Amino acid sequence: MIDFIKKLFVKNKVDYKALVENGAQIIDVRTPAEYSSGSIRNSKNIPLQQLVSEVEKLDLKKPIITCCASGMRSASAKAILKQNGFEVYNGGGWNALQKKL
Repeated sequence: MIDFIKKLFVKNKVDYKALVENGAQIIDVRTPAEYSSGSIRNSKNIPLQQLVSEVEKLDLKKPIITCCASGMRSASAKAILKQNGFEVYNGGGWNALQKKL
């Protein structure tokens, strides 16, 4: 019962730095204009509206961390990628994610 309650109220901490060090891909789903104004080094820009058509270009064997401006689009991207069999983590806003790396 306590474990069930913990799952409801305690967020699991994700070690994004360790994920990247072990080969995770960072996919930034903002528009190209947003991405060009600042981004995480070695991230790949695939705008959310193009993600479905670009999914075959991603490595299914590597985890993916999604990011955007605030975390809303990256949450949508996570759902799309999970449906396609990827191990995915929502990194939220790219600027906040960058500080965790």
